[in-house]
Amino acid sequence: MNAQFKKGVLELCVLSLIARRDRYGYELVEEISRNFEIAEGTIYPLLRRLTQDGLCTAYLKESDEGPPRKYYRLTPAGLEVQRKLLAEWEQFVRGVENMVKEDRA
Repeated sequence: MNAQFKKGVLELCVLSLIARRDRYGYELVEEISRNFEIAEGTIYPLLRRLTQDGLCTAYLKESDEGPPRKYYRLTPAGLEVQRKLLAEWEQFVRGVENMVKEDRA
């Protein structure tokens, strides 16, 4: 998949997954990688920025499989941004589909 496509939509993917439930970094990498390939190192700077921007908060939670994990939770501002990005994405996809699909009439 085109790297620019992924870069442009990765923030929406991360915010959308965290909106469903709190997640830790590697869990986000695994979930996103089920749909398209990403490098693990791309998620952590994004999570750091989202936290610094006040869109997420982070907390540690004990794990049965090792050290505590850092989980991320959306703030109300993060949920607002996620909804805005999703609406923009849906409008964008409709526009692209209108241009690239064959006229079936």
